[in-house]
Amino acid sequence: MQLTHSINAAAAKHEWFVIDATDVPLGRLATTVALRLRGKHKPNYTPHVDNGDHIIVINAEKIKLTGHKAQNMEYHYHTGYVGGLKTIIAGNERSGKHPERLIERAVERMMPKESPLARQMFTKLHVYKGDTHPHAAQQPKPFKLGAKEGVR
Repeated sequence: MQLTHSINAAAAKHEWFVIDATDVPLGRLATTVALRLRGKHKPNYTPHVDNGDHIIVINAEKIKLTGHKAQNMEYHYHTGYVGGLKTIIAGNERSGKHPERLIERAVERMMPKESPLARQMFTKLHVYKGDTHPHAAQQPKPFKLGAKEGVR
């Protein structure tokens, strides 16, 4: 007889990893990050427990947008006022003031929707413009995206 082992929040171990986003396609990076934030790569994955790792993404402004996505991919939002529909082009956001929002938005849309657990998992994502980050005290391990994670 086999038993299914579920872990609880106290038994969950969260590691720290740093990923360099230089010349990595946005979708491939986002799927890997979302998988690791949820903890689905671990053998003791439990859907109702936050078992994922902390992910630090550096060089957000050097992310690769394949095809015509830099000119054609649009993000829409509404300000709440009449006629307040705003549109942001992905290429402009990447070269703009906050390129980290591009990665955050892609990862957030691959996470579970609107639950306290999803918000808790998403807080473990740390995206930075440039190659420095303030998390050296956590001793993050470098994470190399390889063929298994979808980058060729």
